[in-house]
Amino acid sequence: MPRRAQRLIVLAVISLLAVGCASKPRQLMPTPVVYQQPGGEPVVTLPAEVRSASTDVDLLYLTDRAPQADPESDLPYGQDRAKRIEFGSARVEIGPDVTWPALERESRLAERTRDLDLSLGRVQRLGAFPEEPYAIRVGPQGYRYRDDATLAQHLAARRQLQAEVQARLARSPRKEVMLYVHGFNETFATSAFTTAELCHFLGRESVCAFFTWPASSTGNFLISYTSTTESADYARNHLKKVIRTLATTPGVERVQLLAHSRGTALLLTAVRELMGEAIAAGKEPAEVLKLDNVVLFSPDIDVEVASQMITAYASDPDVFSVWPSGRLPDAIRGRLTVYSSPKDRALLVSRILFRSESRVGNLRPEDVPEDAQRYLDKLGNIDIIVYQGKRTDAFGHSYFTTNPRVSSDVMQLLRYDRPPEERDLVRLGRIVWGFPPAAR
Repeated sequence: MPRRAQRLIVLAVISLLAVGCASKPRQLMPTPVVYQQPGGEPVVTLPAEVRSASTDVDLLYLTDRAPQADPESDLPYGQDRAKRIEFGSARVEIGPDVTWPALERESRLAERTRDLDLSLGRVQRLGAFPEEPYAIRVGPQGYRYRDDATLAQHLAARRQLQAEVQARLARSPRKEVMLYVHGFNETFATSAFTTAELCHFLGRESVCAFFTWPASSTGNFLISYTSTTESADYARNHLKKVIRTLATTPGVERVQLLAHSRGTALLLTAVRELMGEAIAAGKEPAEVLKLDNVVLFSPDIDVEVASQMITAYASDPDVFSVWPSGRLPDAIRGRLTVYSSPKDRALLVSRILFRSESRVGNLRPEDVPEDAQRYLDKLGNIDIIVYQGKRTDAFGHSYFTTNPRVSSDVMQLLRYDRPPEERDLVRLGRIVWGFPPAAR
């Protein structure tokens, strides 16, 4: 694309983002195709006694956003950074006045007969970890120790969070946690909405949670984007603590990690460091972290940086001093799946800002060389799903929820554990898949 055309698109994206969204309430995402077919899969199969009287989606939230300081805002958390992790319950309401039978019926229709508005309901803070940095004390001979009172607070918060997860597990058919990590230009509410949509169409069968970090969503677009990049770095250790706590909760059998846009770099970095912790201890990361699927939607990451994140541990033998056989440890139990779209306009902005040759979320099939595919194929269970169809949202950046064909593929991956060859995909390479022309 000519440089002048790129600049025009960037200016258009920035101006649209600056104007903001319309006041119309956000609607529940379109019905994934897998549920639209007559006699197809049911959406929610929870027994009646498990369902609450309302159709609300009850989510577990974890955040290092600071509490909202703007008195005119109705959000519980803003976009400033907090020095600790807080957690609680966030309810997403589906309305107005939607009954379970009506919601089930509309959740199977390609063309709905009524609005399904999403709104943020009750948000209840349940607990918090201590403020950082944790206090320390100097003991005999100059040795440094963690402060006993602060450590006790940390352990109490950890127990409280794990107890909440266990209580939710007891009500969930699948003994797993799905954790969603949002990207740039998201608020507490919008990240809750996306998590609720995914949770609903995954049958509400797992413990559904979201990690919301202080991504910027107001002010000058360019300044907000650069500050968001550093806020993602700030949130890395908090996300590590969250994933470690969830994975080690008794009763959790597997963890599904999903991330979008700039959140994918945050997630990959956190997971890479957690794997390093396990490897240094001589343990299999897959067993310690219980990671099943790691799914990256529209990754806002430079291709070469992402490649290093995924493959660097194989190129550093000194890391494996506790693995004398030279065998590489198992990273995850399931699959690493990347969804990309060459028509994603939002990523064009970051591509130009970072002077990046290519972003992972913009990959075309021909952008993944055969030698790279062979190498990633040897690493195992890595898939790149390329969507080349029309845009179903303003910037073509949220197609994983706005496009029923793409969301259907996500449901088949996460809910039904179907590998790519058993889904409605066309093989375009060793590890590259696309959607058939009819699905575009």
